Amino acid sequence: MTSTTLTERLFDDSDTAPIDPCSLFEEWFTLAQESEPNDPHAMALATVDENGMPDVRMVLLNARDARGYCFFTNFESDKARELLANPKAAFVMHWKSLRRQIRVRGPVEIVPDGEADAYFATRARLSQIGAHASKQSRPLANRYTLLERVETLKKSFGEDEPVQRPPYWSGFRLVPEVMEFWKDGANRLHDRVRFTRTLPNGQWKRQRLYP
Repeated sequence: MTSTTLTERLFDDSDTAPIDPCSLFEEWFTLAQESEPNDPHAMALATVDENGMPDVRMVLLNARDARGYCFFTNFESDKARELLANPKAAFVMHWKSLRRQIRVRGPVEIVPDGEADAYFATRARLSQIGAHASKQSRPLANRYTLLERVETLKKSFGEDEPVQRPPYWSGFRLVPEVMEFWKDGANRLHDRVRFTRTLPNGQWKRQRLYP
């Protein structure tokens, strides 16, 4: 007997049993890892600046667990400064190969130093050095200046010395309060289901939406 997937249950209006959207996220993400030709963990991250003007850029979903969804960055970058001033964000992951997308909204928190250290240690050595070399979001005279900084740092770290995480580089965790799942439908009659909760460990409410 074939087991029913969470996606099948999601779009079955007769199935009113609770569904954990984080588990559903994992089901869709697993499919994306099998079908997307490049960066299935890419997401468009939205923040706002001090004037309420929105900003959006592509980042990578670097870690995830029951607590939320994590990405890492230079804390002197535009997005980090915006998040430190207004710790709320949203992101969307769109997988063209699947004709599906997931939208997530909620407050953000800074990950503990230990988590940031552990993730930084998994990065390629040149990416670690690049985190030291880049004055992210600030003016750069030319590309040569950046490459020169990288070469200088490569020599200063030596070949065998571990590259430590810069103090200004860490991560944010978005704690989901809203998660929306969208699946392409014929004639633009798409399927949309939104999950909402008011507390980090609260009960999720599920609602189908018009496309």
